[in-house]
Amino acid sequence: MANTIAEAPMPDFISSPGLFVKEQKPRPVGGFRGALYNLTGGAWNLGPGPKQRQEDELARRISRQLQGSYNTAILSLKGGIGKTSTTVGVGLTLAAYRGDAPCAIDANPDSGDLVERALGEGIYQQSTPRTISDLLENLDSIDSLTSLARYMHHAGRLHLIAGEQDPEVSDSLTAEEYRRIRKLISSYYSVVLTDCGTGVTHNAMSGILQSADNLVIAAGYAVSGAKRARSTLQWLASHGYEDLARNAIVVITDKDEVSSRVDKDAIEEHLAGICRELIAVPHDRGVADGDLVTLDVLKPETRRAYKEIAAAIVDGYR
Repeated sequence: MANTIAEAPMPDFISSPGLFVKEQKPRPVGGFRGALYNLTGGAWNLGPGPKQRQEDELARRISRQLQGSYNTAILSLKGGIGKTSTTVGVGLTLAAYRGDAPCAIDANPDSGDLVERALGEGIYQQSTPRTISDLLENLDSIDSLTSLARYMHHAGRLHLIAGEQDPEVSDSLTAEEYRRIRKLISSYYSVVLTDCGTGVTHNAMSGILQSADNLVIAAGYAVSGAKRARSTLQWLASHGYEDLARNAIVVITDKDEVSSRVDKDAIEEHLAGICRELIAVPHDRGVADGDLVTLDVLKPETRRAYKEIAAAIVDGYR
């Protein structure tokens, strides 16, 4: 008997600690399960409900650790359909869930308002008005995150590079200049969002597409908007960007609270199947007003949509 005990393999406390500790259910938050947990001091723990498990899974996908730097381009063929609000909403969501701060670049040649939407017009006007042009002019002298920070704006943990506001030079960003900026940013940020201009043929666009790891195509709830989004994907596929088109995320924003006469299901069906994922953002005044975008004033459904977009973006980083 003693020999049998002596010869039996001993569990390893170091490599297999789980053998000696009962697995604890995650703490439920909110709802009946959360109330019961709090009321009983944790004695009754039913674990998270389906909704919380889905939220936790989205958070896990968004916060996945990355090796290297990745870039997502957000573009559309038409203005005013949620491209910049999506960039800000998704950027703030990434900042809320990731351990590393994300960066958003305003590469819109038409005096983009990315930073105004993230900070608010008043705060942006009071801040140091440094733009992407200033960054380019001093690019060779930047050798640290501290020196780079002088050319950035900050909406909490979301770091932003403002677009050029002078109409005489706003369309001057070239593909090569964008690539130089992207190379610098990649040394300090693992997730980069690039808010593009309207269309796919302006000066910087080839540099943006060549350095993009995936795309978000912004669209609206209109037949014309769906056709534009489809045309964008077809153009990409026929100009050497088949992988980007195939793995694109189409985001339909109900910005103008479309009429009940619009068949939303038909529009979504028109776009589904030609992209990796299609996500709808509901009508929300916090997005539609064209002013400051902050997560805490958005509807829960809108915040959920931005989480889904952020998770889909990070899923695409391979």
